[in-house]
Amino acid sequence: MLDQNTSAQLKTLLERLESPIELVASLNDSDKSEKIKELVTEVAALSDQVSVRFDGNNSRRPSFGIAKVGEQARVNFAGLPMGHEFTSLILALLQVSGYAPKVSDDVLAQIKGLNLSSDFEVFVSLSCHNCPDVVQALNLIAIHNPGTTATMVDGAFFQDEVEQRKIMAVPMLFQNGEHIGQGRMTLEEIVAKLDSSSSSKDLEKLNAKAVFDVLVIGGGPAGNTAAIYAARKGIHTGIVAERFGGQVMDTMDIENYTSVQKTQGPKFAAEMEAHVRAYDVDIMNLQKVSSIKGADETAHGRVEVTLENGAILESKTIILSTGARWREMNVPGEQEYKTRGVAYCPHCDGPLFKGKRVAVIGGGNSGVEAAIDLAGIVEHVTLVEFDTQLRADQVLQNKLHSLPNTTVILNALSTEVMGDGSQVTALKYQDRATNTEHTVELVGIFVQIGLLPNTDFLQASNVELSKRGEIVINDRNETNVQGVFAAGDCTTVPYKQIIISTGEGAKAALSAFDYLIRAEGVII
Repeated sequence: MLDQNTSAQLKTLLERLESPIELVASLNDSDKSEKIKELVTEVAALSDQVSVRFDGNNSRRPSFGIAKVGEQARVNFAGLPMGHEFTSLILALLQVSGYAPKVSDDVLAQIKGLNLSSDFEVFVSLSCHNCPDVVQALNLIAIHNPGTTATMVDGAFFQDEVEQRKIMAVPMLFQNGEHIGQGRMTLEEIVAKLDSSSSSKDLEKLNAKAVFDVLVIGGGPAGNTAAIYAARKGIHTGIVAERFGGQVMDTMDIENYTSVQKTQGPKFAAEMEAHVRAYDVDIMNLQKVSSIKGADETAHGRVEVTLENGAILESKTIILSTGARWREMNVPGEQEYKTRGVAYCPHCDGPLFKGKRVAVIGGGNSGVEAAIDLAGIVEHVTLVEFDTQLRADQVLQNKLHSLPNTTVILNALSTEVMGDGSQVTALKYQDRATNTEHTVELVGIFVQIGLLPNTDFLQASNVELSKRGEIVINDRNETNVQGVFAAGDCTTVPYKQIIISTGEGAKAALSAFDYLIRAEGVII
C-alpha cells in the first residue's frame, strides 16, 4: 500500500507521537476491507507506539478509527485516506496521541470551549484539494471535544450512500445527520459556524482597533503581497479577508509562477499566509466588507470600512484587492441545483460522476481542461460553447478532439438547468444559428465561463467601476477616491494571472506609502 519512500517518511514522523495509539478497524468481506487492513497493518509496523486491532464496531464498514490506547476512537476514516487525504491521516495519528496542532492559542481555546457532543461526517473525493482542510478541522474538533466524533467518508468507497443522500459535490459536511455546509471551509470558518457567540466577540474586538495606516481588503495574491510590502515599511498594516488565499484556493496546478516550477493552489495560499504572518500585520480573517467611505466623505478625514457584522474600521489608506469569483450561467435551475449536479470544480466533484453523463459550459482553457479531465472519469462529456469556435489553446483542443467520449457543441446558448427536484436531469440550450431548442440528458453540469470581479459592495460607493464591474485604476493603482487604491483581479488591469496580481499588490502598497508621506496633513 505504501511505497518505500512514503513508509520511511511516515516512520520518521511517527517518532513524534506523544503517547501510544491504536488503529481500530471495522471490516467486512469486501476487497475494500482488505485494502484498509493492509494500510493499517503497514502503519502499525512503522512504530512501537502504534498498535492495530480488527474488532471495531463502527456501523460504516469498511472503516478504521484512531484512538489513544484504552479510549474510544473519535477520529474515523471510512475509506483509504490516500491522495490529498494522506496528510489528514498523518495529522490525525500525531494529534490523537497528544501532539500539539499548529493553530493559534485563541483558535484552540475556542475549539475546546465549544463543548460539543456531535457526530460529524464529511464526504470527500481523494482528488479534491479542498477536502483535506475540512477533514483536518473536524478531526481537531473531535480530538478536543470528548463527546464528538469525526468521520471522513470517501464517496468512491460508499457510492450507494452517495446516491442515497444525493451527494453531488464535495466536501459535503453533516452534523448529526443534518447537512450544515459544503465546499472548502477553513478551521476558523467551521469553528465560527459552530460557536454561536463568535459574532458578538468579533464585533467587540474589531470596533476597538486603532486607526490603520494601510488597510488591505482581500486575502489573495494581490492583498497578501500588498500587506507584506506595507508592513515592511514599518507602518500600521491590517488585512481584512473573507478567506485567505482567495481564488487560488480553488486552483489545482500552478506551473507559471516564476521560480516555482509546479505547486498546487492550497499549498501556494498557505505559504502566502505564512509569509504575511511573519510580519507585524493585524490579520482579520473571515470578515466581509459591506461598504466603504473615502477620506473626503468622513468627518475625520480617514477612509472608513464597514464590515457585514456592523464593525467599523478606520484607516488613512485602503487597498482594495477583493479578487474575482466564478461566473455563473444565470439561467433557471442553476441556483436550485447547485451541489446537486451543478458544479464549478471538476477536480473536486468530478469523481462523484463516475460512469455518468455530464456537460462542461465554456470553451476557454478552463472549460476544455475540465472536459479532458472529466473524460477520464465519466461516461460522456458534452462541451457547450457560446462562441462559434473554442477559445482554448490549440494543444488543448487537439487533445479534446482526440477523446472518443466527448462532444463539442458550438454557437450554443445554455438556457435552463432541468431536474427532478432532487438532482439535475438535463441541460437545455438554444442553437444560436437556427434558434432551435435542444435538450441534453445528463446528471452533471460543470460551469467554466470565466470570472466576475468581487466589487458588489462598491456599487453604492464613489469608487469608479468599469462596465464589467472592475475597479478603474491608473498606473499607480490609484482609484478616483482619495486614499483608496486597488490591485489584482478586481481591477481593470488586463490578464488575470497570479504573478500579475502579486506585482500589482506591491505597486499598490508602494503607492499608498508614497501617498502617506506626501499628502498634506497625513502623518505616519
